[in-house]
Order: sequence, then C-alpha cells, then structure tokens
Amino acid sequence: MTKTKHPRPRRYELTQTQWERIEDLLPGKAGDPGRTAADNRSFVNGVLWVLRSGARWSDLPTRYGAYKSVHKRFTRWAAKGIWELVFQSLIQDRSNEYLMIDSSIVRAHAQAATGKGGPAHPALGRCRGGLSTKIHMATDGQGRPVRFILTGGQRNDITQAPALLAGFKPKYVLADKGYDSRQLVALIQSLGAQAVIPPRSCQQPRAYDKARYRLRNRIERCFARLKQFRRIATRFDRKPSHFLAFLYLASITLWVG
Repeated sequence: MTKTKHPRPRRYELTQTQWERIEDLLPGKAGDPGRTAADNRSFVNGVLWVLRSGARWSDLPTRYGAYKSVHKRFTRWAAKGIWELVFQSLIQDRSNEYLMIDSSIVRAHAQAATGKGGPAHPALGRCRGGLSTKIHMATDGQGRPVRFILTGGQRNDITQAPALLAGFKPKYVLADKGYDSRQLVALIQSLGAQAVIPPRSCQQPRAYDKARYRLRNRIERCFARLKQFRRIATRFDRKPSHFLAFLYLASITLWVG
C-alpha cells in the first residue's frame, strides 16, 4: 500500500504528526454544523505565522488566504474559546506528580493600549519600563503549560497562586521564594501536596526539598520557549482574550511537539 506523501511544512508550520494531534479537536469536522474543515490546517498555519513572526496581520502571506478573513476567524475562535478547548484537551495527558507556578512580565507595545472602547480589564500595568502584562503560569512536572492568568505587570505573583492551583491535585508544588507565605503553604497542604518553596530571608526558616526544587528550572525554560514566539515576547494585542489565544496556540505547539 502506497503511503500518502505530504509536502514538507514551511518554517513556522505544523508537521503532519503535529497536525494529526489536533485535527479532530477543531471545529468543522464531518458531522459538525456549518462549513467543513478543509482549510483548517492552512488557517492554523497562518495564525502560527503571525504568532511566530510578530508581524502585522496585513503582512500575512497570501498562501494562507486573505488576511482579513484569517484575522476575523482567529477573533471568532478566541471569542468562542476554541483555542482554549484544544489546549484543555491536550493537557489531559499531563503529569500530575508536580505542579510548578511562576510568572513572567512581557512588554506591551503602544498599540496594545490604543483605540476607544477597549476591554474593561485589559491586563495592562504601568511601571518604569512602560506598559506591561504579567503572565502567571502553571506547568506540569515536564514543564508543559497547564494554566494561564493575565494581569497587569505590577501585580504581585502570589495574588494569583490560589487560582493557578485550583482544581489540580499534585503531590508537590514548586515555586520560587516570591511565593513564600504561611497562607499559601497552608493552602498547598490542604490540597494534600507538599510545598517545595524556599523561605524568604525575612521569614522564619522552613525546611524544603532542595533536590526537587532543582526541577523548577523547567518552568523557566517553558517561559523561554514561549517567548520565542514574537507575539508572546511582546504584547501587541489590545484585547487580553486575543493575547491569551496566542498563548494557548503557542502552548499547543509545545504539547504536540
């Protein structure tokens, strides 16, 4: 039996193996109402091109279709939560022994704050470096994203820790000393988990598992990989839902990669 040959993907595009991991998770399959999914792969690759390159939508190569149509569809999928649904489907294969939490600040381009009628909660903050957004993230033990929360860049890391932990049941929670507080440690213990968080110098000394703590560099490496996508390294999107959709798509590529 002759195997079907697929063209070699261009830079930024999904490989055949990666595409097969998400193909059936996207809308438009046979039996779904509305249009078919014949162009889903081209559409997703077009969005990936924008995500990776950081270019304007109007610079989208014509091989992916009319940029206005691709952008409109991206916006519609973001509003319907489709990118998040695909992400949530993939993370069911996560490793549950460890949960790591951390945050990272990204600079926001001026266009992220322009225009009238913007969102009531834009997840933008102003600090010395200008406008910024803070990505609060949880990953599994392999350093793969499992949850995101967006805030302004000035928000304290620990304020989002309970929401990052909600619903997960790990054995160990790893975080840096910025998350050290008696309340958070107690919350982690109430989940049946062990807090692997070094104490701050101003706090009472507390023992923690130094060997397991060394695994925490995996979440730092995850942030580094996400920021290889230029639309993540700098926020250009006015709506946080669009920036979050890009985060989900970038994470999808990490899960299927």
